Amino acid sequence: MVQRDDAAFVGTTSIDRPCDADSSQPMFWNRFVRIATLGWAIFVSTMAVQAEKPKNVVLIVGDDMGWTDYGFMGHEAIKTPNLDRLASEGALFPSGYTPTSLCRASLATLLTGLYASQHKICCNDPPQGVDRSEMLPFLRDAPTIPRLLKDRGYRSFQSGKFWEGHYSNGGFTQGLTTKGRHGDDGLVIGRKTMKPIYDFISSCGDSPFFVWYAPMMPHEPHDPPERILKKYEVAGREPKIAKYWAMCEWFDETCGELVQWIDDHGLREDTLIVYVVDNGWLQTNGPVRNGEQFLTRSKNTPYEDGVRTPVILRCPGWIAASRKTELVSTIDLAPTILAACGAAAPQVLPGLNLLPVVREGKTLERHDVFGEIYFHDCVELGKPRLSVTHRWIRHNDWKLIVPMKSGSSPELYQVKLDPHERLNRAASDAAQVAELSRLLDQRWNPQAGTSPDTP
Repeated sequence: MVQRDDAAFVGTTSIDRPCDADSSQPMFWNRFVRIATLGWAIFVSTMAVQAEKPKNVVLIVGDDMGWTDYGFMGHEAIKTPNLDRLASEGALFPSGYTPTSLCRASLATLLTGLYASQHKICCNDPPQGVDRSEMLPFLRDAPTIPRLLKDRGYRSFQSGKFWEGHYSNGGFTQGLTTKGRHGDDGLVIGRKTMKPIYDFISSCGDSPFFVWYAPMMPHEPHDPPERILKKYEVAGREPKIAKYWAMCEWFDETCGELVQWIDDHGLREDTLIVYVVDNGWLQTNGPVRNGEQFLTRSKNTPYEDGVRTPVILRCPGWIAASRKTELVSTIDLAPTILAACGAAAPQVLPGLNLLPVVREGKTLERHDVFGEIYFHDCVELGKPRLSVTHRWIRHNDWKLIVPMKSGSSPELYQVKLDPHERLNRAASDAAQVAELSRLLDQRWNPQAGTSPDTP
């Protein structure tokens, strides 16, 4: 009989030990039990992997929509039943922010998880005389969400707003935009059709997917269907306001169609739906510039009506329905999406992964969100500090706005008590201004001539 060192088998069971030739238990039975045990372990392991499989992601990006302009945010006239339902089924952050309240810069932040001062896409248009193509390498060479997910076997689809030329410049494997300033052929999505998204998802088979649904809605032109517009045309209401409100409902309708299609096709619990808006909007009958309404407290400004947006994360059975009080920023969405997909970013992003907050109920250990506002047209490519007009910070309940124009004074607001920023408290609370200015300068002080840290 072969000698063995029993010390090597301390703590093992009989089925783990080699069988002696003269054992009373037949060797074939030992082997059968070992094989069965191994098979069960493999099965359990496989089930665990399946339970933790990466999520599909649909990122819905509204365009030029005020943060109050939803039923779930308390608007008394605008009807958004589909987004109301999405908010009730997911984790809602009413106090979400976009660092830069201008289309192109904001979309680049969503795709990269970086501030505009870091990804360098801070303005909509290049300096006069500079070809737009010279702006494209900033995103083309960046580690975007679609580019990072491709390494995980994801297929990705671009539709709607996209300023960066061909969709492949964003790392998408498929898309609608191939050229143009806003998104050319991609702008059919939402206003004219949803079919390209459905066709793409259907073609993915067992491959996980990432969908960028960024229709130019409710962005101008405000041309809603008559069937919706007539709901808002009432005596005494300005036609421009009625049209914008109808656009909000039309956009909501398209979101509802997309979410319902996902649910109807058995993807409800496997798909993380993320909702956000690129920047805010304040509809008035004020002046229009180049076909767009740029107002003193709306789009392209540091005020709440420019930078604030609700954020929704919905994945039934994986994310509990809740209403969160934490301050969040669109820089948080890239690390959150990557984590949901089991993908690691190759660099440290400035934002935070929100999954522990929405899945485990943990508190977000952060008290600040930051932002930067820039000229619509860039002063010099690759040098954001030359184009910045304002910097801002919200710290807990306080918000500080610091204009970069020489001779301008800072503005301080207590947001919860004064959400529309009517009472500037800077003169009466110099200590608060000083502390928030210090925090703001820690993130980035362009006046010091330094570049922001780029991960």
